Amino acid sequence: MQTELSTADCSPESVPPTITWPARTTPSSTLADLTTLRVGGAPRRYVETTTEAELLDAVRAADADGEPLLVLGGGSNLLVADAGFDGVVVRDVRSGIEVPDASACAGATLTVPAGTPWDDVVRYAVEEELTGIEALSGIPGSTGATPVQNVGAYGQEVSQSIATVRVWDRGRGKVRTLPLVTLAFGYRTSLLKRSMRGADPTDPQAPWSPTPRYVVLDVTFQLRPGSLSRPIAYAELARTLGVEVGGRAPLADVRDTVLALRARKGMVLDAADHDTWSAGSFFTNPFLSPAEAAALPDDAPRFPADDDRVKTSAAWLIERSGFSRGFGAPGPATLSTKHTLALTNRGSAKAEDLLALARQVRDGVRSSFGVELEPEPVLVGVTL
Repeated sequence: MQTELSTADCSPESVPPTITWPARTTPSSTLADLTTLRVGGAPRRYVETTTEAELLDAVRAADADGEPLLVLGGGSNLLVADAGFDGVVVRDVRSGIEVPDASACAGATLTVPAGTPWDDVVRYAVEEELTGIEALSGIPGSTGATPVQNVGAYGQEVSQSIATVRVWDRGRGKVRTLPLVTLAFGYRTSLLKRSMRGADPTDPQAPWSPTPRYVVLDVTFQLRPGSLSRPIAYAELARTLGVEVGGRAPLADVRDTVLALRARKGMVLDAADHDTWSAGSFFTNPFLSPAEAAALPDDAPRFPADDDRVKTSAAWLIERSGFSRGFGAPGPATLSTKHTLALTNRGSAKAEDLLALARQVRDGVRSSFGVELEPEPVLVGVTL
């Protein structure tokens, strides 16, 4: 849980100016043009919004007309049907970083529009020597998507640095600011994401899909000043940096090392590398009861979780079920040649090709170990 930082006895520093990048827009006829898996047919309508007012107008209009709505950022966590989307796709292309507060001991508060590319935020924080998100370098997608699934990698989660998320609440028809405690973050989930998964007896309109009840407008982060990283919690990263788990390293070194590790696993976008034509990790790591975990082979990874469950490795289960890197070659859809958790488009895959591969992997793991893998991407117009 994030620790609230005191500003007592701190002298304000000069506040850096607002940083703004040009909007990055891509005219599109299909969802394949706007998603990192590069599959998906055309939407009925496509709108790009460059201001918060435009975004709110587009969302309100869709809801008022009963039109299916897909609010899109970087498209890095979506698998969209080949038939497309029979509704309106709204792409938020706002981008920038505002620094409303900075002080010597409390660190800096960054407020970031939802459409801002996430790695731009990480790069800015590292360059300004602000700690807390350096291990999240290289993750594709927009900033607004990060709190929805509580993005995490290499021992950090975005929830550790989030102060508030400002949203448009489609259920109440109003802008709300949700504090950390209300966001109810968990492993790859949040209040925002849970509004898409299953009915809420207090919400007659639930579940909301494929866009959550809460449309992220901007995210406010609280980052601490320092030239060294937060304690390194991930063994592979610590080993590569040459420090002990729990040790620290220069921010720039952590960022460079994470980018290199991700690139070796095909997790940094590269149009020339089909291993990066993916949605990242396609399955989340399963959480098991103690009895279920005990039934796994002795060498299966086991990590204690906060709720007395045991987390194990989806990649380990997949590999031990007979699915190696590159499984499915020559394609059109295969497991990545670099990482068994990624399902990849080898250049001509359709959504159904990727779904068939995902079902084969899921069913194989269930047959081998009795564990049901859950998909991480949002499925639009398709079911697994």
